[in-house]
Amino acid sequence: MVAVKAGDVDGALRRPDPRIGLFLFYGPDMGLINERARLVAERSVDDPADPFQLIRIDGDDIAADPARLADEAGTMGLFGAKRAIWVKSTSRNIAPAVDAVLKGELQDTVIVIEGGDLQKSSPLRTLCERSQKALALPCYADSGRDLGNVVDETLKDNGFSIQREARTALIASLGGDRLATRGELSKLMLYAHGQREITLADVDAIMSDVSSLAMDAVVDAAFAGEGTGLETGSRRLAAEGVNASVLLGAALRHALMLLNARLSVEEGRPIPTVMETMRSLHFRRKPLVERHLQRWTGDSLRSAISLLQTSLLQTRRMADLDDTIAAKTLLDIARAARR
Repeated sequence: MVAVKAGDVDGALRRPDPRIGLFLFYGPDMGLINERARLVAERSVDDPADPFQLIRIDGDDIAADPARLADEAGTMGLFGAKRAIWVKSTSRNIAPAVDAVLKGELQDTVIVIEGGDLQKSSPLRTLCERSQKALALPCYADSGRDLGNVVDETLKDNGFSIQREARTALIASLGGDRLATRGELSKLMLYAHGQREITLADVDAIMSDVSSLAMDAVVDAAFAGEGTGLETGSRRLAAEGVNASVLLGAALRHALMLLNARLSVEEGRPIPTVMETMRSLHFRRKPLVERHLQRWTGDSLRSAISLLQTSLLQTRRMADLDDTIAAKTLLDIARAARR
């Protein structure tokens, strides 16, 4: 069998080869693995609530008793009903048990396995990729179009529309794990209960980490040379009890990111092109960071990094003066940005 690519998984599940009796889902996105495994397992039987039709087995139990999977697969369903065996993930090797099943005949039984994040050399993944009776299906974190489709379909199915700018902000806040994405969408829809359209204010209320946003605002103000925004934001963080070293750490990470991007600019790449590579950056910060790249040079950023590293060390040595040290350091950076 040809290995299925991540982008082809949904198509393969919509039109499965009738010869396929075993589906292995693997990859780093455990939420997506579980969602797809559940879909196939429940779709393979007439009544998913019937424990005689949908049999759930822990992978550790199969590893301890390899013959159990073959025994379950060979059991005839009551009244001729179709059966599905849903195997939960395990770190132990269950390839011998699966190999024994694939060597036999699967009649009216589908086996669905949550395999976890399997390496290419994994015996279980290799076995399923080579078998004519199995499909090994990768599950990677949603991004781009896939994530947008999940958002659009979920909201539409629940009777919601969403403003364009709210959709952009929402997608920028999601990804990484399908189960987590579903959970965040559920919270958002619960918050917006009683209205038909989800707005940017709804997304901000549910998805935003207020302390993180406030810290980003202070860092952005410092590197833009905006004294008023820096002072106001710093006071807010102090009132919320944000540790000075945490704020300086955020500023240091930002400076390192800027330096890497600025070096690309100084090598001849246009700033807009460099900005496109900063995919983890929240969309609202991109115009500000673009201005940072225009304002700072590689040499000035190296000086800022050195200053931040020194100040971080001082906050550890003189903890009682950490707020003062952080305030002076960020003010010095703001002054440098204005020069």
